[in-house]
Amino acid sequence: MEIRPKNHFTVQLIEKLKEASYKGNSIWKKIADDLNKPTRKQRIVNLSKINRYSKENDTVVVPGKVLAAGELDHKLIIAAYKFSGQSIKKIEKAGAAAITIEQLMKKNPEGKNINIIG
Repeated sequence: MEIRPKNHFTVQLIEKLKEASYKGNSIWKKIADDLNKPTRKQRIVNLSKINRYSKENDTVVVPGKVLAAGELDHKLIIAAYKFSGQSIKKIEKAGAAAITIEQLMKKNPEGKNINIIG
């Protein structure tokens, strides 16, 4: 029995990610698989971890939620399924960008130079 998310928007995002993966880049399939997990098993990442495992001008994807613990000391693009309110404030304060995974797919359909953190 396959476990599927009940949230309509999540289901649509997973389908879009799978469609994008058919065009040649498996990173979208990996992100879709992560989002298809039960909520309690989805990734939760603090800003301190993103700061530790990224460099200036990187593009990072969190197939889950970004929380505000820690600080960012460089500019980058963070795409995630969800952000806490405080994390968005800290990201913008550091001059970085917080976008949705769907926005990243439109901006970078090939999925090049993207790191998954979580």
